[in-house]
Amino acid sequence: YRKIQQAGVDRDFFHCFQVNFFAMSRLGCFPWTELEEKLKSSEGSSVLQTLLQKTVLHPLCGKYPPSEKYRRLFLLELIKKQEATATEPLDELYDELADVLNTEESKVCHKSYFLPSDSYVTLCESVAIISEGTTGLVTWEGALYLAEWAMENPTLFSNRSVLELGSGIGLTGLVLCKMCQPERYIFSDHHPNVIQQLRKNVLLNGFCSDSDSELRVCKTDSATAQRPEVSIVGLDWTAVTEEELSELQADVVIAADVVYDPEIVPCLIDVLQRLTLLRKGAVTDIYIASTIRNKETYQLFKAKLG
Repeated sequence: YRKIQQAGVDRDFFHCFQVNFFAMSRLGCFPWTELEEKLKSSEGSSVLQTLLQKTVLHPLCGKYPPSEKYRRLFLLELIKKQEATATEPLDELYDELADVLNTEESKVCHKSYFLPSDSYVTLCESVAIISEGTTGLVTWEGALYLAEWAMENPTLFSNRSVLELGSGIGLTGLVLCKMCQPERYIFSDHHPNVIQQLRKNVLLNGFCSDSDSELRVCKTDSATAQRPEVSIVGLDWTAVTEEELSELQADVVIAADVVYDPEIVPCLIDVLQRLTLLRKGAVTDIYIASTIRNKETYQLFKAKLG
C-alpha cells in the first residue's frame, strides 16, 4: 500500500512540473521545495532525469516547445537546485541548456494545457504581450478562468450552440469544444492577425477546414466521440449588421477579458442586447469572465448592463 501511495504522490509531483512547464506558468508555481527534499535523497539524479523526461525531453516539447527564454530559465533553476543540494551532476541537464543557449529566440512560442481527459490544448502565440498592433495574440488570465469554469459546468454547454466574442487565439473555445460537447461553436474576433492565428490554433488541435469559415474535426478519440460543428468569423462590434448577427444566434454567448477599454464597452453591450432580441423570446445565456484591471471600466460595464 505504501508503495502505491508513494507512486501516486510522485506522479502528482512530476505531473505538477509537467503541467506548469508546458503552460509556461510562472516559475514560482513549481514545487521547488519538494524538489530540493527529493534531491537530497540517494536518488536525486534519477529525480532530475525523470523531470527532464517529463519536460524538456518530452516529445511534446520537441514538437510544440515553450519559448527559448522560458526553457533557459527553467533549466537554470534546475541546475541551481542541483548544485544547492550537492546532487550528482546530470550531463543531460547541461546538454539541454547548451542547446537552448545556441537556439535563436523566436517571436512565437507554444503553450500546452493538459486536460482531465488526458488530452491537451496547444496554442501557438506571440512571446510579446503586444505584437502586430494587437494584444490578442497572447492568452489572457480571463480565458484561463473561463475555460476552467466551463469544465466544471459542462451541462451549461452540452448539446447547445455557443458563440464566443473576442476569442483571441482560442484557449477557452478549444477547451470547451474538447470537454463540454457543444453542438455548435462559433469563434469570433475582429483583428485580422488574431483571426489568422486563431485559425491556425483550431487546426493545430485536431480540426480541419471544409471551407474558408467552416471547420470540422479531422480525428476523434473514439468513433462515438461527439464533436461540435465549428466556425470562425470576423466580427466588428462597431459595424456588425443585423443580418450578420442573425447568422450568429446561439443558445449561449461567452467572452473572456473583453472589458478592458471604456470606448468599446457600449459596443459590446449593444451586440449582446441585439443578440438576445434576435432570439425572439428564446433565452440566451451570457457568461463573461473579466480580470478587473481598471475599476472604473468595470463599473461602467456593469452600469451599461443596467
